[in-house]
Amino acid sequence: MKWLIPLLLPLALAGCQLAPVYSGGSSGEAQTLLSGVEIMPIADKSGFMVRDRLVERMNPSGNATLRLEVALDDDIIGFGVRGDNSIIRERRTLRARYRLIEIATGAVLLDTTASADAGIDVVSSEYAVVAAEATALERLSRDIADQIVARLALLARTQKTAQAPQ
Repeated sequence: MKWLIPLLLPLALAGCQLAPVYSGGSSGEAQTLLSGVEIMPIADKSGFMVRDRLVERMNPSGNATLRLEVALDDDIIGFGVRGDNSIIRERRTLRARYRLIEIATGAVLLDTTASADAGIDVVSSEYAVVAAEATALERLSRDIADQIVARLALLARTQKTAQAPQ
């Protein structure tokens, strides 16, 4: 009887209409939307890193119908204090507010935020702290870009569902 479960599982999943966001590969809804987005320049080092990751993941085609505008807020806060009032831990937070705009009409299709944070140990070596902060920024930039791409891909999927005849 256990052999019957693997045979029935695909039928159960088909009934819930579960479908991969990136189905269709390079001609699917998600990739079509992502490649049709013009990614505007983003200020500062963190902006360069986020934009670079966005370009890598979205692979813009040059025939943009949509524009992505991103504003970043990078913040480092010290917490955890030793007896001599020196900081022993920092939290680096990167927040992004991004908007997806239809170029032809100027309509805002999406206006939302993404955020990520990382903890950093403050040690006696100043070089080690600076290196840890830079590494945290690299990881946070990657996380923010991945969140943005995932949200845009989901938007493509939900737009297709909304346009499909019921």
